[in-house]
Amino acid sequence: MIARLDVDRGDIVRQGQIVGKLEDGVEAATLALAQARATNEYVSKSYEARLQFLRSKYNRLNDLHSKAISSQASLEEADAEAKVAEQQLKEAKLNREVAYLEIQHAEAVLKQRTLRSPIDGVVVERLLVPGEYQNEQTPILTLAQIDPLRVEVFVSTAYYGQIRAGSKAEVRPEQPVGGAHAAVVTVVDRVLDAASGTFGVRLALPNPDLLLPAGIACKVSFEMNHASDSMPALAADSSRPK
Repeated sequence: MIARLDVDRGDIVRQGQIVGKLEDGVEAATLALAQARATNEYVSKSYEARLQFLRSKYNRLNDLHSKAISSQASLEEADAEAKVAEQQLKEAKLNREVAYLEIQHAEAVLKQRTLRSPIDGVVVERLLVPGEYQNEQTPILTLAQIDPLRVEVFVSTAYYGQIRAGSKAEVRPEQPVGGAHAAVVTVVDRVLDAASGTFGVRLALPNPDLLLPAGIACKVSFEMNHASDSMPALAADSSRPK
């Protein structure tokens, strides 16, 4: 269940920013239990003290046995008890190591209950509200990455081969945005549309301050790759930054 959401539609978010949280009471309790187990030294100290006592007992019986005062059976029994205590101490130390691993696991699970933005962008839509249940098929927020903007444009097939990935272009959004902005071609479709006589081109338009909105029509002027020194510009069909 969603415990809280810290952002709303139109808010700008940064990568790694906490945007909300799921209910985590059970996970927090599991972490606290693992921490209590890992910091519990009483079991180890108890087995350690018992091992020291049994080793001392064995040494005393060994001295008595060398003087023919103690029996061989008593000596073997003391030796067995000391070995059992030694194994119990090793098991207690291993359990503490396992408890520390359980802490790491519980911390990772608890961390997953915190919602963080995977990108720098803007909140487009808030699909759920605190108190609602979320599952794998139910998104909570829709985020849009608008740096860089993607500019999708369709160009006449007459210019195919003159526009290539890495080519520079100038993007002029319609009003009220306006202005001219430098962009770079990132994708040139290799499949042409025979019906419309066009092919698709994608450009990347830097938008570090997130001042340019997405979804506005624009025109693009390309720097062509001609054999001659002249570099005429092409006014493309209207496109939409995404």
